[in-house]
Amino acid sequence: MSAASPAIASPVIAPPSALRRRARAIARRVRELTSIGHALLSTGHPYMAHIVPMRRCNLSCTYCNEYDEVSDPVPLPEMLRRIDHLARLGTSVITISGGEPLLHPELDAIIARIRHHGCIAGMITNGYLLMPERIHRLNRAGLDHLQISIDNVQPDEVSKKSLKVLDKKLQMLAEHAIFHVNINSVVGGGIQHPEDALTIARRALELGLTSTIGIIHDGDGQLKPIGDKEYSIFSQVRALSKRSYSRFNHFQQAIAEGRPNDWRCRAGARYIYICENGLVHYCSQQRGWPGVPLAEYSSADVRREFLTSKTCAPHCTISCVHQVSYIDHWRGPQTSQISPGMPQGGAQDLVNIHLS
Repeated sequence: MSAASPAIASPVIAPPSALRRRARAIARRVRELTSIGHALLSTGHPYMAHIVPMRRCNLSCTYCNEYDEVSDPVPLPEMLRRIDHLARLGTSVITISGGEPLLHPELDAIIARIRHHGCIAGMITNGYLLMPERIHRLNRAGLDHLQISIDNVQPDEVSKKSLKVLDKKLQMLAEHAIFHVNINSVVGGGIQHPEDALTIARRALELGLTSTIGIIHDGDGQLKPIGDKEYSIFSQVRALSKRSYSRFNHFQQAIAEGRPNDWRCRAGARYIYICENGLVHYCSQQRGWPGVPLAEYSSADVRREFLTSKTCAPHCTISCVHQVSYIDHWRGPQTSQISPGMPQGGAQDLVNIHLS
């Protein structure tokens, strides 16, 4: 009887040194400050773009209208062309989203192309596919920022993005990532236990990560104030510590209280959203406007949209668009107006609002 084959042990992956983490953090901060300075000096380029290499997702959270279950990944040569076009426009920050971007088989090359152009590289993921080896590949590719939204402590019918499932992934990130990691928790909408957001935020900070709090609203364009319990949790998470990535501003406070905001939305100019078909949209919730192929988008389009008021702005729930637009809140009065529709999504959808 032959002897059994010895088990093959998994290779041990050493975590990065504290010196390497510190050096990367300092270099990242310098690049971020430089990009903000460039944005203050010139209004003729996008500051941030979200780009989708993969619409398919391995989860099916009931509030999400940004995924499907069938799409193929965008071919790498096409993704590289799109990154090159964003660089041509002068984009400072390129964030990869989805769907679930980690399903793309050549994601590392996409991130490396972003960094090749000197842009800041970010990613939004559900975190399910992260392992130490995968995190180290993201390190080598040059990823700067990663965000995971965790919706509850225990998985339920609304969302499987739970702390119970993802805590091991957070520990891996804390040990192995040299990029910045933010954990977004949520209240409102279909979230059954709003107190979970506080548990999630505390766990993120305990691991040395940063934390934000988001609000899920009905996607009918009408802001509704969250309940007293949700508002209390919302306030507690934002006040946790100086290490929290959340910062106070009037836009976020108005969202929490269900009030409209008065601001100049620069979507289509300072912020653009590139879908899997390579079209430029105002944001994930206004897909179809302007709906121009990225390859044809020009500085003239950026200048036009910079001066175009969007009628959806007072009830906007997309905080990243507001924060990017805030760079120019003091200049560039908008002289034309457009009323975007909702070609995808609709009144029954729920919107996850990231308040960072």
